[in-house]
Amino acid sequence: MGKIIAIANQKGGVGKTTTSVNLAASLGVLEKKVLLIDADPQANATSGLGIDVESVEIGTYQLLEHASSAQEAIIKTDSPNLDLIPAHIDLVAIEIELVDKDKREYMLKQAIGHLREIYDYVLIDCAPSLGLLTLNALTASDSVIIPIQCEYFALEGLGKLLNTIKSVQKIHNEALDIEGLLLTMYDSRLRLSNQVVEEVQKHFSEMVFKTIIQRNVRLSEAPSYGESIINYDAGSKGASNYLSLAQELITKNSSTNG
Repeated sequence: MGKIIAIANQKGGVGKTTTSVNLAASLGVLEKKVLLIDADPQANATSGLGIDVESVEIGTYQLLEHASSAQEAIIKTDSPNLDLIPAHIDLVAIEIELVDKDKREYMLKQAIGHLREIYDYVLIDCAPSLGLLTLNALTASDSVIIPIQCEYFALEGLGKLLNTIKSVQKIHNEALDIEGLLLTMYDSRLRLSNQVVEEVQKHFSEMVFKTIIQRNVRLSEAPSYGESIINYDAGSKGASNYLSLAQELITKNSSTNG
């Protein structure tokens, strides 16, 4: 049985899509069968894997509308063992269109529940908001990874997200778990970066991934070439960070399943 994991934080610029794409690619390289679902209207995970967003005809939008099946929406990527359900700018409209629908928070869950039979990991790249799209992702998921950038306002908004997760647990998905908090954009030379790491580890101890994603030029260049960091520069610090995160996730889940 595979696991469905949302990657969420309503703050933009925290490394959410970077994490979605590169964790998915790293899990694939480690011989896990992975599906990445782009649930962000900006469609950065789609373009970040080299898919032309304009050419997307069936994606997350059609899935949420139940106009297409997940199987019809899945496309192969150049990354080993990694498939994608792409997004398109039309996803912007979905919140308005779902508003009157019955069970609107469960649309994604209904569409992708069976995919855990096919994949080891299904990762969902969430939009930087706590709207209906993110709610659908959290309702459909077994757990959530929360990226937190090592910068001044790191913990601002985290309380709000944790409250949203609590209410999703209460109302829509009591099995939803926090997979872990992931520290991103860490720069060891900055005192502030080190303070944020200390503060997050002090407050959330066991919930924080041991792997920390460091600031890395290659990591920020990779999406403009439509490649994951693994394809773009496998020897970079960014690649080794994400491979380490993937390994940590696999180990954590094999011990809980074992």
